[in-house]
Amino acid sequence: MTTALYLESRATSPALPTSRGVLSGAVVSALREGHAPLVDPQAVSEAEPYGDDLQLALYVLYELHYQGFHGVGDDREWDPDLLRLRGALERRFLTALRTDVPGEADAREALAAVLTEPAVDDGTGVSDFLQSEGLLWQIREYSALRSLYHLKEADPHAWVIPRLHGRAKAAMVAVEYDEFGAGRAEDIHARLFADLMDDLGLDHAYGAYLDAAPAQGLCTVNVMSLFGLHRALRGALVGHFAALEVTSSPGSRRLAKAMRRTGAGLAAARFYDEHVEADAVHEQVVRLEVIDPLLRAEPALDADVAFGIRATGLLEDRLGALLLGAWRGGRSALRVPLAAAAEHPGSP
Repeated sequence: MTTALYLESRATSPALPTSRGVLSGAVVSALREGHAPLVDPQAVSEAEPYGDDLQLALYVLYELHYQGFHGVGDDREWDPDLLRLRGALERRFLTALRTDVPGEADAREALAAVLTEPAVDDGTGVSDFLQSEGLLWQIREYSALRSLYHLKEADPHAWVIPRLHGRAKAAMVAVEYDEFGAGRAEDIHARLFADLMDDLGLDHAYGAYLDAAPAQGLCTVNVMSLFGLHRALRGALVGHFAALEVTSSPGSRRLAKAMRRTGAGLAAARFYDEHVEADAVHEQVVRLEVIDPLLRAEPALDADVAFGIRATGLLEDRLGALLLGAWRGGRSALRVPLAAAAEHPGSP
C-alpha cells in the first residue's frame, strides 16, 4: 500500500455511537441535537462506575478532546454543561478506582510487583492464551478492541508533558518521540497498528469498533484520559505509562508469536516486533529517567504514581477475565461480534 493511496485512520471523524443507557443517551443526544445534556444527578450517583452506560458516556466526552465526531462542532469540546457532566462521571469512576485499588504501596513497591510477574508463560494471561492456542477470530476481536487505544497510541500520555519539568520532561519526550515514529509518519505506532488491522481484514477507521467494545475495554482507555486531562493526576498518568511500558515487551513478544502462528500477516507481526525492542528500552527510561527524577522533585506524588500503576493492573485484569472467559467458552467477547469474522479461517 503506497502512502499516496493510504487513507489515514484519523482522516475523518467517526459517527456518534449507539447509546447504552440514560447517561450515554443524554450525551449522544446532546451532541447530535446541539443542546445541553439532560441528566438527573441521581442517575450518575447510582450508575455502575465500570458499567457500559457510564463508561460510554465518558468515552464520548473524552473523544471531544481527540478526534471528535462527525457532525459535532469542535466548540462542544469546552461546552460547560458537558464538562460539568464529565466531572460528575469522572468522580464516580475515580472514587471506585480509589476504593478498589490497594493504597498501601509506594511507587517502588508497585513497580516491583509489575516487574516480578511470572517469567514463564502459564497461560493465565491474554497474550499467553493467544500465543499458545488463540484462533484467528480471537486475534481479530482482540485487535478490534485494542484499536480504541492503539489508533491514538501515546496521545493520552502526551498530556503529561507540559506538567513535567527538567529531566523527567526530557525523558518523557524522548519516549513519546519514539511512539510517534521518530519523525517518520509511516513508523508512528498508531499507523503501524492500522497496518496490522489491514492485515487482519479489519476496518482501520478511527472508532470503527466502538459499538462492539464492552465496558471493560472502555475502562482501560478512559482511565488514560481521566489521568491525562487533570494536572492533579499527573503522577497517576506517569504510573499508568510505566505500567504499560514495563509489561509491553514480554506481552508483545507473545503476541508477535501469536500473529505468526495464525498467519495474521507481516504487518501484524511487525507492530508487536517493534514493541518488543522499543518498550524494553522505554521501560528503563520511564523507571530511571521519568519516575525517579519526578519523585525527587515532587515526593508527594509517590502515592499517585503507585495508584496509577495499580489501577492499570486492576482494569487490565478485569478485561482479561472477560476475554478469556468468553473465548474459552467459544463465545465472542465483543458486544457485537465482528461482521466479517465468518469470512476468515478459525471463525467460530
